[in-house]
Amino acid sequence: MLIYDIPGTGEIKIKNIVFDYNGTVAIDGKLIEGVKKALIELRNFANIYILTADTYGTVKTQCKDLGIGVRTFPKENAGLFKKEIVEELGAECTICVGNGVNDVEMFKICRISIATVEGEGCSGRLLMNTDIAVNSIEDAIKLILSKDRMKATLRN
Repeated sequence: MLIYDIPGTGEIKIKNIVFDYNGTVAIDGKLIEGVKKALIELRNFANIYILTADTYGTVKTQCKDLGIGVRTFPKENAGLFKKEIVEELGAECTICVGNGVNDVEMFKICRISIATVEGEGCSGRLLMNTDIAVNSIEDAIKLILSKDRMKATLRN
């Protein structure tokens, strides 16, 4: 579990970290360099999930040895499926990381939301519904692992 003490907000306890796949931890269906190692490290602190419609059909092979949860669903209504999964996990104890329009609904309900801007860019609608925006998945993971960075970014 990750615990952040945020001035003006109080203690935030995180049990789950949910990642969008394409555009967030992967580009064109392939994990971004360094992401495997980072996801394995994050497993020591929280339950890790990747949620995806699996546009390229690669998520299971790309993530097979990571020991994390991978949830796929139909391409239609992806945003609704993501939101339902986050509700099932417990939105109040979940960080969501994504980049697209279909991440908006899960961002609205999760405890902390982090938008990334990788090679596929980031949806403006998502940016309007995020707690934090970062340049890369690497920056997002470093932020998640740093209680001081999280405190500095979220303090009132």
